[in-house]
Amino acid sequence: MEYFGYFASILIGVALGLIGGGGSILTVPVLVYLFGVEPVIATAYSLFIVGFTSAVGSVDYLHKGLVNIKTAIVFGIPSIIAVFMTRAYIVPAIPSYIFSFSGFIVTKSILLMVLFAILMIAASFSMIKKDKSDIIRNEAVKFNYPLILIEGAIVGSLTGLVGAGGGFLIIPALVVLSKLPMKEAIGTSLVIIATKSLIGFIGESNETIIDWRFLSLISAFATVGIFIGMAISKKIDGAKLKPAFGWFVMVMGVYIIIKELFF
Repeated sequence: MEYFGYFASILIGVALGLIGGGGSILTVPVLVYLFGVEPVIATAYSLFIVGFTSAVGSVDYLHKGLVNIKTAIVFGIPSIIAVFMTRAYIVPAIPSYIFSFSGFIVTKSILLMVLFAILMIAASFSMIKKDKSDIIRNEAVKFNYPLILIEGAIVGSLTGLVGAGGGFLIIPALVVLSKLPMKEAIGTSLVIIATKSLIGFIGESNETIIDWRFLSLISAFATVGIFIGMAISKKIDGAKLKPAFGWFVMVMGVYIIIKELFF
């Protein structure tokens, strides 16, 4: 099963490099179901893996001038604060046992996995539907500050809870609210994801035991994957593969809900 896990870790990076987002949504399921990592710890590990991989992927966009620094700061600050506070205070405050219903006990791990599955299904709809955001092209960059700040805080909170990068939420927000071209939105999104995920990981509770050898190994595989994805994207339009990946993510989300609640 571990070999499947390492292969899946490469696919996480491939998806990030190929379609600019969505790959991080697979990180927690890979850690939990293929490597047997406890869900709460998996969300912490995911922050580091997603943050490190996104940082590597953003370097190419920075060199090409496809990162809007001002947008990254405006969106990133509330997102960074939210993810740090969530990991440092909210996640540790969630009790191990939430409630029971007809003999079924809802634990902290089950709650986080079900929330994660719901986020996966939401992400799948974003990837499956036809993307019309490329229609916005030559408009001047402008900021809807209140909405950007609110969106940043929401995405940061979700990232802190479930360990996903949230690119499927960030990219549409940057395109619609800041009028960024798609490629610039992807590059800016990677910088935001990298920053908030790594800072969120720093805010992790001291009680969490980190296996640095394992974490470095998975991050290395994901990093190899992002280079593969970026290379493939030069020959194949990632947008054409995005809907198929979206269907896969939806199936995974439904599977997680069924597994956690009924088995």
